[in-house]
Formats: sequence, C-alpha cells, structure tokens
Amino acid sequence: MGENNNNNYEDEMRKMVVVGEKYCYNEEIELTVHKKSMFSQGDGFLVYDSNGDIIFRVDLYCPMKPLRLVLMDTFGNPLLTLLPKRPTLHHRLEGFIGETSDGQQPILSIWKSTMIGRSGMMAEVYHESSHDPIEYQIEGSYNERMCTIFRVEHDTSSVHVAQMKRKVEPTRKMVLSRDVFSLIIQPGVDAAFVMSLVLALDRIDGDDVTLLMSNT
Repeated sequence: MGENNNNNYEDEMRKMVVVGEKYCYNEEIELTVHKKSMFSQGDGFLVYDSNGDIIFRVDLYCPMKPLRLVLMDTFGNPLLTLLPKRPTLHHRLEGFIGETSDGQQPILSIWKSTMIGRSGMMAEVYHESSHDPIEYQIEGSYNERMCTIFRVEHDTSSVHVAQMKRKVEPTRKMVLSRDVFSLIIQPGVDAAFVMSLVLALDRIDGDDVTLLMSNT
C-alpha cells in the first residue's frame, strides 16, 4: 500500500498535479486571461484556451465576502478557494480544494517573500504522501504582467513552470492593455494551480489591493 502511495506521489510530481490531473496538459499551452474591472457588474477573471473557450472563471464582486477568491471551471463549479491567513505579519493566502475551508487543511500557502536573497512571491504545496512541501517561487512584476514561476529544487536548478506576459494582438502586433495577458504553462503542470497563483498575485500585489482593503 505504501509503495502504491509513493508511486502515485511520483506520478503527480512529474505532472505537478495540485487541483486536478485533468488540468495537466501533455504539451505547452497558452491561456489568455482577461481581468475585468473591479466593483462593476460581472467583474473578475475569465480564462480562455487557444480555441477561445472559457476554461476558468473568477467572480470577484462579493460584498459579503470581499477577501474570498474562488476559482471555478467552465460551468461555475468551484475548484479552489483562496483565503487570507490570520493572524500573520505578512500578506499570506491559503488555498483549499472546493468552495469552503471548513474542516479542511490547506493544500497550498502563498506569501510575499521578504527573505534576503529572495524576491517576489513564494508558495508551498502540501501533499499527503510527502512530509515536505513543494516550494515555488514567482519572480518579476505582476503589475507589468511579466512574471515567471519556478518550482524550487534544492539539489538542482529550479524548474521553469509557467510564464506571464503581455498579450500581443497578432494581426497588428499591438501590445494589449494589462487587463488582457498571456499565461504560458509547461507540459504536465496543473493549469488550475497556476491560475490560483495569478489570483494570489492579483490579491497581494495588484492595483486593486489598497482600494479593496479600504472597503473591508
């Protein structure tokens, strides 16, 4: 039984499964993320695949629970919920499978790094088959929509997981506004997990942070 658990863990690590194996693709994919304006009807995120189909969505406008972020699939089914961890001295979010955190242990934790020699954001993913969390580092500027996500390997160089960059209109070669950007995800990486990191970046480092906190 233990050997089967270890094999499952190794398979999931090769695929980097966090939310669901169905979101791990066999080839590199490019998603288009559209951030809609805050505090307006239907605000949030829509995420499209290369065929123009919506694969993820996030509705941010919820006056009763302004600090809660729920990543949903095409049909509005909750995949993962991000909530602030309290009390904490740093901006830190915890992720829970589904829509509620009641009685659950978080599967991931994301925070802004203040360690010497590190910059940007850090994340840890917890797996029941492993005592040690898997670490991820996010480098770059979210406000400029230029970030790279790495899985931290302590015995080798870090593994490139995904990249965020400004979206370019292909016909006229024009850079679109920051509300529309590309998310390029490596083969075998959980796209839902990567999108949850984008949500955390937007919550902790985004333009709307000051406005949101002043309304809570």
